[in-house]
Amino acid sequence: MMTKQHIHESHAQIVKRLKRAEGHLRRVIEMFDDDRSCLELAQQLYAVEKAITEAKRTLIHDHVDNCLDVAANSGSSKPTKKILAEFKAIARYL
Repeated sequence: MMTKQHIHESHAQIVKRLKRAEGHLRRVIEMFDDDRSCLELAQQLYAVEKAITEAKRTLIHDHVDNCLDVAANSGSSKPTKKILAEFKAIARYL
């Protein structure tokens, strides 16, 4: 597995999206305290879930595009089996 620390262009955008989702989640918790309707709560939780899912998807796609693709095509000594194993491991989170 790739253990080397690395930062991609998308990381800052992902963090920004997660911080927005964090704030939104705090507001949803407040909605519970305000006895908002279950429909409103479900809608807002769905929005938070979608934001987090999109952040995760962006991270995984970025990793595949910028790490695994480069490793597979760089002619490095990293065996293809390891690259495939890493792809399978990260793809489980899609």
